[in-house]
Amino acid sequence: MKLKTFVGAIALTLLADAAFAQDTLKLAIGQRGNWDTSVSEIGQRAGIFKKHGLVLELLYTQGGGETQQAVISGSVEIGVAAGIMGVLSAYSKGAPVRIIGAETTGAQDLFWYVKADSPIKSLKDTEGKTIAYSTNGSSTHGIVMAYMKQYDLKAKPLATGGPPGTLTQVMSGQIDVGWAAPPFGLDQLDKKDIRIIATGNDAAAFKGQTVRLLITNVQTLQSRKAVLDRYMKAYRETVDFMYKDPAALKIYAEFIGISEEKAKRSRDDFFPPASIDPDRIVGLETILKDAVALKYTTQELTKEQLVELIQIPPR
Repeated sequence: MKLKTFVGAIALTLLADAAFAQDTLKLAIGQRGNWDTSVSEIGQRAGIFKKHGLVLELLYTQGGGETQQAVISGSVEIGVAAGIMGVLSAYSKGAPVRIIGAETTGAQDLFWYVKADSPIKSLKDTEGKTIAYSTNGSSTHGIVMAYMKQYDLKAKPLATGGPPGTLTQVMSGQIDVGWAAPPFGLDQLDKKDIRIIATGNDAAAFKGQTVRLLITNVQTLQSRKAVLDRYMKAYRETVDFMYKDPAALKIYAEFIGISEEKAKRSRDDFFPPASIDPDRIVGLETILKDAVALKYTTQELTKEQLVELIQIPPR
């Protein structure tokens, strides 16, 4: 073989290897099994992220607070479903966190409930009672804090982790008001074991606004921006797939071990397509004011700070 031909063959081999190379991204995801938090899981199982040259290592947390801390510490590169108030608070205190997308807009998926025989009928009946949220800095934490201010509640907020552990604590009488998100809790509601007393949309500070985010840290943004851009392209493609292809419901149902009927109910009743559109943070002007009112930040972020914080890759 002539030298030129040999060199050409090596070059072609290297190009082929590069074409099939897969970049790995580590993700921390708040709450395993929610429809909105399953985008990366569904996309990976459907081969969409692989098509974009990505392999995802998925770590599930008990809530947005844990997710945010994993990102800030650098133990993961992307955080899914970090509460917006927690992110604003962390950034305002100098944490190296950046927003690369909206994760959920609106809060109709989150609900607060009591045992069926509880005397509590509404949030106003919670004086001296305990009310659950997942972790500090999560969207559920922000909503409970908004409840406290909006309704002048005298309840005691408690971090209880994810929906399964929270349900155990409610049913055993350890806490009075639990929280959940579909599909978790639907069976208990259908059997009338529990009653909903409030939803996330009952907190005026969160209704119709972006409540959870996709985040990264400064180091990842600086060193792996092209990889993050590919992640967001695959993420958007997966969101489209989740609403247009029935195969997505099958993948989701198999992932968390529920029927396709319940998977469809979780999506259609609680997550309209616009709710998981990653490209728009809705209600930002109001959110910034509420962050100050709820004491997540001491003052509103400036336009310059927002430009630095929000780094959503273009389509």
